[in-house]
Amino acid sequence: MTKNSIPKIVADSAIPFLREVLEPWAEVRYLPGAAIGAEDVRTADALVIRTRTRCNEALLGASSVRLIATATIGFDHIDTAWCAARGIRVATAAGCNARGVLQWIGAVLVSLSRRQGWAPRERTLGIVGVGHVGSLVKSYAEAWGFRTVCCDPPREEREHAGFRPLGEVVREADLITFHTPLDATTRHLADASLLAQMKPGAVVINSSRGEVVDGEALKASGHDCVLDVWEHEPHLDRTLLDRALLATPHIAGYSEQGKANATAQSVATLARFFGFPLEGWYPPEVPPSTPRPISWEELCRTIGTRYDIEAESRHLKASPEEFESLRDHYRYRREYF
Repeated sequence: MTKNSIPKIVADSAIPFLREVLEPWAEVRYLPGAAIGAEDVRTADALVIRTRTRCNEALLGASSVRLIATATIGFDHIDTAWCAARGIRVATAAGCNARGVLQWIGAVLVSLSRRQGWAPRERTLGIVGVGHVGSLVKSYAEAWGFRTVCCDPPREEREHAGFRPLGEVVREADLITFHTPLDATTRHLADASLLAQMKPGAVVINSSRGEVVDGEALKASGHDCVLDVWEHEPHLDRTLLDRALLATPHIAGYSEQGKANATAQSVATLARFFGFPLEGWYPPEVPPSTPRPISWEELCRTIGTRYDIEAESRHLKASPEEFESLRDHYRYRREYF
């Protein structure tokens, strides 16, 4: 970018609420995330992406990109070490969809309680990863009556907050939910050895990244599971799909407010980097989230009218080939607690 030229930005066309926001100050080209190639980004100054765009030397080696804003909480699709060495700044939308995932977890727990005939006070919920999402899950689950046991080694090392070792958590939990980023330390965190330590009848819940759970080991373990994320997306393991008590197409965080937050955080990153007058921008068509407590009784009474996870699961199980289409054309849920 020369001194008097406007920035060139390549953006994933599936990121909602973004069109016409940056155009007064930048030249923006919208492309499907998985289709963004090296030639497309060669003269770009910045990218606005989701997980479907793999940012590495193959994509960026001949480019002029200086900034990557990913409208996602994770960054496992970005070679951050290579980017850092090249002076490319990477910014995520950390925490953007935490309440969307919380409501997905609420729908899962209500569904399982009805299927299996238990009340929250009769179950221990293991939470692995107690960041933006895991902290919310812990707070609400305890208010609903669950006993929680939590594991977060990085936070324990920093804070000495009483988080438990992973082995203790899986041995005590009736339900274990994963909310970790994907990196070298968490890939196949739930492997055959860990799954073998779980209580008989315990349920694995994963809405973090598919590779956090070893799918082959999960099938062999015999444990029931609820999965929103999958290894080798969008190509799902049909056996694991059929076995899952509930199966959704990587949309746990797809709330209207979560998507608005992600886009707003990406816009704020671009505004700071390039000096656009867009600090504080939020999609005007989306009402902000209004967090509030909700009782287990109210959750059971209302969640089905706000989010029918059973119907969504039936659809994916019947048409797994539609996985990517279901994600890209998802009707975002509205947060209500």
